[in-house]
Amino acid sequence: MTKSAEKDVPKTVIERVQKLREAIEHHRTLYHVHDKEEISPAALDSLKDELVKLEEAYPVLITPNSPTQRVAGKPLPAFKKVPHQIPQWSLGDAFTSEDMHEFDARIKRMLETELGKSVTPTYDCELKIDGLKIVLTYKNGMLVTAATRGDGKVGEDVTMNVRAIESVPLQLAEPVDVIVEGEVWLSTKELARINRERETTGEAPFANPRNAAAGTIRQLDAKVVAARKLDTFIYDLADAPTPLPETQCDELLELRRLGFKVNANFRHCKTIDEVIVFWNEWQKKVKKQDYWIDGVVVKVNERVYQEALGYTGKGPRYAIAFKFPTEQVTTVVEDIVFQVGRTGVVTPVAHLRPVSVMGSTVSRATLHNEDEIARLDVRIGDTVVLEKAGDVIPDIVSVVKEMRTGKEKKFIFPTYVEACDGPIERIPGQAAYRCVNRNSFAQLLRKLSYFTSRTAFDIEGLGPKIVELLMKENLVATPDDFFTLKKGDLLNLEGFAEKSADNLIAAVNARRTVSLSRFITALSIEHIGEETANDLAQAFRTILALRKATREELLAVFGVGEIVADSLIAWMNHKEHRVMLERLLVQVVVIPEKIVQAKNAPFSGKTIVLTGTLATMSRDEAKQKIRAQGGNVSSSVSKETNFVVAGEEAGSKLEKAQTLGVTVLSEKEFLHMLK
Repeated sequence: MTKSAEKDVPKTVIERVQKLREAIEHHRTLYHVHDKEEISPAALDSLKDELVKLEEAYPVLITPNSPTQRVAGKPLPAFKKVPHQIPQWSLGDAFTSEDMHEFDARIKRMLETELGKSVTPTYDCELKIDGLKIVLTYKNGMLVTAATRGDGKVGEDVTMNVRAIESVPLQLAEPVDVIVEGEVWLSTKELARINRERETTGEAPFANPRNAAAGTIRQLDAKVVAARKLDTFIYDLADAPTPLPETQCDELLELRRLGFKVNANFRHCKTIDEVIVFWNEWQKKVKKQDYWIDGVVVKVNERVYQEALGYTGKGPRYAIAFKFPTEQVTTVVEDIVFQVGRTGVVTPVAHLRPVSVMGSTVSRATLHNEDEIARLDVRIGDTVVLEKAGDVIPDIVSVVKEMRTGKEKKFIFPTYVEACDGPIERIPGQAAYRCVNRNSFAQLLRKLSYFTSRTAFDIEGLGPKIVELLMKENLVATPDDFFTLKKGDLLNLEGFAEKSADNLIAAVNARRTVSLSRFITALSIEHIGEETANDLAQAFRTILALRKATREELLAVFGVGEIVADSLIAWMNHKEHRVMLERLLVQVVVIPEKIVQAKNAPFSGKTIVLTGTLATMSRDEAKQKIRAQGGNVSSSVSKETNFVVAGEEAGSKLEKAQTLGVTVLSEKEFLHMLK
């Protein structure tokens, strides 16, 4: 780039582009050459996408050595180097339906230019398998060489290892000379088995199937490869002595005819809208497969159009990788502020440069506590990796330190927080801070909003905005105040008329009877959430018995440890809480909890984790049914988990269950066991 051209580009953009290139090269080298992963492929894609957009906006910044202009990766020195007879290209990425419509329009424009007439191409859609690319060369129908992709020009000779993969034919159906390309992958079930073995020998488990496949294919002992049951999908007939099939779909059928394993889930689409339908369908199916999929590869189906479109210096113009919404992306921390919870705990929250993740725009993420900020070493101005799995609140998992410019600011915990109306203090023995003033407006609002929420008393129409309005009008200060509201109190408030006032009073009165578990949950006792409240309700059945419970009796309850027991006793002994409780019990009736007697039920004594969306019932209904059979519901997966029930769009909990070898139930299997 010339000095004159550089003057037209903001200095901050030049610095950002340089940092992006350095970071991408660093992480792509780790990923492709050393099979190490400091950030996820999705996060690396996000960095790359930002660089592409900046180079598109400022073309003068494009250089021949930019990561967007070449294929990354070099062969490891432990293997013989193999020059590729056919260059190994990489594909451009699309992330939205808008990107695909642009791709479709671009294809049609280029074809009209090349062919001199307007044509309508169709498309072949194939699943993008998250594995390790392999190039197989056959002479006279016999496998002679298997090589990794490497840097696109030179790969690694892994022929002996690939011969150990049963799905790779050693001899084809015909004595032909061909070069084919495909993906080596490892099933999630096999990964779980391998990781169990590695744990027994003290080895670190593989993070994911892709890393396991790459680590296996680079083993010097082919016996290890054979034992790990790698698999393949072949998707490209790169070179053949006879004319290639006329369409991409026919090419897949030809590969299958020759004896290669081809993924059956491909589809011929006549329009780009049909492509998008296929992409949407597979977003829902992806978690149900035994192999990892990170998108759909879309190719112009007609060979004559492919040849007319040709290649860029990076890859084919006729194909694109249509990525699924990512669980990890990169963005920038613009500020760190505090959020006050219902128990007075203050949580640092990162304000982020808005970014799309899992199909939604995210601008905030929790940083949990002071220790987590120190562990991550996250600073205001940092580029960070953001993770969102399913409906889970976004979380910052790491900092891309290669992107630092020196202008980032370390975050120091303040002594005064406005939302607390005063100072904060660190809770003894914990990493969390809390408000010294336990009665700040922000904390009371959280506490009272939680009291009326679906998890607790479930009072329809009493959301946070209405609760805040009632507090500002001095109509509500403690939970029992909700049950003393009169119609006349509401009619003078903004937004209330005769009908809306009647509806709210009726909704409050409808919740004057409540189960013990919901009642305990609604009290906002520190360390006691919905699951622990249910355990306590099952053990003591009445609020009177719970109030009289000793520390020893509490510790005898499943799911209750010393921290929970001490927190409950301290709450019950607090004078202000005792007075509030007496006033509340005048207004409501707490139903004694029914004792679950289901010793012979499938879930009796078992720990179950729910993930994803169930079609036949809500998450709360599923929990009730599990508890009715004597099961325990947990929010996290561990070795102690007996079952994970996976609904649609199941997230990271499903992946962890598969890695740990925990039994996963589909919704159909779950319903069958309930019966």
